[in-house]
Amino acid sequence: MQIGNTFMVKPNRVAASVFFLLAIIIAGCADGQNSDAVQPIVYSHYTHVEEGGAECLDCHQYAETQSAASIPNIKVCIDCHDEAISESEDEATLLMYISENKKIPWRQVYSVPDYVFFSHRRHVKLGQMECAVCHGDVGSLAVPVAEQYERITMEWCMDCHETSNVSNDCYACHR
Repeated sequence: MQIGNTFMVKPNRVAASVFFLLAIIIAGCADGQNSDAVQPIVYSHYTHVEEGGAECLDCHQYAETQSAASIPNIKVCIDCHDEAISESEDEATLLMYISENKKIPWRQVYSVPDYVFFSHRRHVKLGQMECAVCHGDVGSLAVPVAEQYERITMEWCMDCHETSNVSNDCYACHR
């Protein structure tokens, strides 16, 4: 509809456009793919793994026994960092979290939708998979993990199951 030299937009079109834009934004955020996550501490896996001799399970303690591998926090960090071992600003930040008994607000990078059951135990312990299959060579990273090494999709999982001769039955992962 035109009034004078200006166009009047119909409310239904505005509402539809807003709804469509919101649907795109929500779909992009809801797929469990957090990319470029900014972490509260510039954590170096390289320093801990290559220089310190740590292994994945030293910090991600539940990977062999539970469905979630766990994102390490001060209870894990304090084992080695009960006091400063370097002059790093990031270690000073870590020590502040420890002294204040505050959880480090790590940003989760890997997740699956609520309707998917994923078990680290099944893959790491029972399937004897190396962490690097899904997470890449994290031990060589001098900066925190900010994005997924492999985009975790149903197609990617199905391909791995097929290659590994593991069940692709829907109920194995969807509950």
